[in-house]
Amino acid sequence: MTEEQELGITESKSHATGDWYAEVVQKAGLANYGPEGMSGFIVTRPRAYALWESIQNFLDTKFSNTGVQNAYFPMFIPESYLEREKDIVEGFDPEVAWVTEAGHEELEERLAVRPTSESIIAPYMSQWVRSHRDLPLRVNQWCSVVRWEATETKPFFRTKEFLWQEGHTAHESDEEAWEETMTRLDQYESVYEDHLAIPVLRGQKPEHDKFPGAKVTTTVEALMPDGKSVQGGTSHHLGQSFAEAFDLTYTTEAEEEEVAHTTSWGLSWRALGALIMTHSDEQGLVLPPTVAPTQVVIVPIWQADTKEKVLEYAEEVADDVEAAGISVELDDRDERNPGFKFNEHELNGIPLRIEIGPNEVDDEELTLVHRPDGESIVEDREDTAETVQTHLDEVFAKLYADAEENLDGEVREADDRADILGTLGQHGGYVKTPWCGDEDCEEEIKDQIAAEIVMVPFEDEDDLVDADHDETCGVCGEAAERTAYFAKSY
Repeated sequence: MTEEQELGITESKSHATGDWYAEVVQKAGLANYGPEGMSGFIVTRPRAYALWESIQNFLDTKFSNTGVQNAYFPMFIPESYLEREKDIVEGFDPEVAWVTEAGHEELEERLAVRPTSESIIAPYMSQWVRSHRDLPLRVNQWCSVVRWEATETKPFFRTKEFLWQEGHTAHESDEEAWEETMTRLDQYESVYEDHLAIPVLRGQKPEHDKFPGAKVTTTVEALMPDGKSVQGGTSHHLGQSFAEAFDLTYTTEAEEEEVAHTTSWGLSWRALGALIMTHSDEQGLVLPPTVAPTQVVIVPIWQADTKEKVLEYAEEVADDVEAAGISVELDDRDERNPGFKFNEHELNGIPLRIEIGPNEVDDEELTLVHRPDGESIVEDREDTAETVQTHLDEVFAKLYADAEENLDGEVREADDRADILGTLGQHGGYVKTPWCGDEDCEEEIKDQIAAEIVMVPFEDEDDLVDADHDETCGVCGEAAERTAYFAKSY
């Protein structure tokens, strides 16, 4: 097998999405599977970690601008801490990994490898809050968590250990906690739409699918090209349940003791899975320029008699692009031909390629090639940085438009059980239907076609709420109370 063949993607995105995805992840140098005997763990390679750092930087700026400070808490949680919030114990018990020994000694108390950190963070927040002057308190940590999932794993989408951030806040009132919840949901929507070029739907989880112990769980949902939904990030209004369990109280101005209202919110590297699957193609990885570690690659094309002038011109162009704060690579390798370089950089997802040969030098021009669709445009050399930035913006717009078109075409309405099942079975995507609010109706669909309610619109966006209507539940036929979005999901 030649090196060019080894670079190529052999699986079909439309016909073998899972195999195609795994091939892109490995051939684009994003991840390796973990050691034998450790199914569900991956090694994150530098290119993928750079993508994660880009998301971190984007969100950290937003967090910092809205009063959040980063901190770090132990990865081990005493069992007694978990048990103080019964819903956490019940909700995560099947997924918790336990440490029972240290060296040759058996521990007096089992330690959970954190599946989430409310039970270790809330006790310390309760120590830091004494009066209303200490509120609101906002902390966030970037860390990994472990959930010993029994289901099929997939790099970034579902692994037993994954990277994420989790924010935790405490407030004086329920209204302030709800406002905080929505602020973080807005920021998650922004990281997908403004940074990853992925449009999302937003709403809340049904009552039976909330985060354990939460009052309300809100979500952003992204649709993948294979018709499955990805829970892109969740923000939880926890009410007072965690504060009561961990004695998180404060003294009011009237010197009365009150229980705080708390939130938690998290986004994981599942966002990387959504990024890879949404934009990539059968040539390899495709990245929006906002997140790409290398935004531009310059490929000089020369013969022996033109090498010197082509390289000199290419270096000048690279300097101009770099001076504008755009990350650029000049690929002047002698041992690789231009075709190999094109294939390699396409596989690695570099958004924009600039080709420079003798003709470009003589005419003082640049040939720019967009990664998503291969469109090639010749531009004047003048104002190189501005021209390159314009094309990077066009690449982002193309990626967003394609993803938006996919989403818009995959939201369908259904009014009865047969229509719901048939639409999901034939098309995938989202099926929007009136719903009575009974969990049994979701279970009926889930049992037959492995789809579930991934989101219900917020009450102020749901035309069934407080409306004069005769809508009936699409599953059971009883009076409908809310609108539900059914989908298969990762």
